[in-house]
Amino acid sequence: MADVVVRQVRTAGELLDAYAVRRTVFIVEQGVPESIERDGSDETADHVVAYVGGVAAGAGRLVVDGDVARVGRMAVRSAVRGQGIGSMLLRALEDIAGMRGCAQVELHAQLHAAPFYRQLGYAAEGDVFAEAGIEHVAMRKLLPPR
Repeated sequence: MADVVVRQVRTAGELLDAYAVRRTVFIVEQGVPESIERDGSDETADHVVAYVGGVAAGAGRLVVDGDVARVGRMAVRSAVRGQGIGSMLLRALEDIAGMRGCAQVELHAQLHAAPFYRQLGYAAEGDVFAEAGIEHVAMRKLLPPR
């Protein structure tokens, strides 16, 4: 695999790259309605994007509320899944959460992705629920003190 670079979005072009990955994964691949894929949180969230060989291949965002950070819109293009890009994105988002003084990270994992998050220290909480017509489970991870 070509070199992977994950960076926090700083430019309009990088943000468009993140949105393009999300569109491919959520709207095209998974059938999530376009009307709910993007929301008002995108404007204030911290976004990260992963590039493989200079091409946008993954994205995620972080919304901070007090000392709790919410990871969302984690997406990796199908052609490069299973190569550690999701872990790199999540680690970058957790680093941002820590820098923002957050004590914990929450997320809504698609049920098939819950084992991925569990391997990275997240614990499931509560019952399975539907979000955008896809089964999810809430998960949480405490961050180490900084």
